[in-house]
Amino acid sequence: MKYDLGLPAAASVDVAERGTRDRVALSILENGPSTAAALAQRLELTPAAVRRHLDSLLVDGTIVPAAVRPQRGQRGRGRPARAFAISGSGRDSFRKAYDDLAAGALRFLAETAGEEAITAFANRRAADLEERYRDQLKEVPEAERTAVLADALTAEGYAASARPAPGGIGEQICQHHCPVAHVAEEFPQLCEAETQAFARLLGTHVQRLATIARGDGVCTTYVPGRTHA
Repeated sequence: MKYDLGLPAAASVDVAERGTRDRVALSILENGPSTAAALAQRLELTPAAVRRHLDSLLVDGTIVPAAVRPQRGQRGRGRPARAFAISGSGRDSFRKAYDDLAAGALRFLAETAGEEAITAFANRRAADLEERYRDQLKEVPEAERTAVLADALTAEGYAASARPAPGGIGEQICQHHCPVAHVAEEFPQLCEAETQAFARLLGTHVQRLATIARGDGVCTTYVPGRTHA
């Protein structure tokens, strides 16, 4: 799928260059903070080409420098590699055209049927998510369910990952993209129902620590008492 971020570009930048730059931005959005080396490997580009596009994206404000956590067992000398994350304005560039329509429809629903109707809609949407993932999660051991849920969310556009929680107790599901973030800003019932669905799918209480809808960079859900697989 190709995204047009609508990024300002100099007249000398041709369509192919613009498309590659959009691919770099999308890769950062989907995979979280990324180094130039990681982007070059994922996109099969030269490191020099990636750095050129990163410089342009930094100037545009589409990405920002970010800290990157070294992988387990990694030890190296010298400075850590510089990483980049999508910015708030960069995330806005991926906003779906139907956001305004969806928000308008929910406003009308709230005005005509009350807030209870919004909650019912959010719960129905979460129940549909549960139905899609339930059998898939039942087939794997409990310790692997968080990772499998993250993979399933990624397949639906949430760019999710599972990782150990800080301190090594429990896990976190990190969603680097939320297709309904702009709607959820106005209707947090969507986030609340999704969190409850995660708890039912994983069979344990979970806690939503951060959401893109509230202005955080990533939707983060804490899953206590599990060992990261």
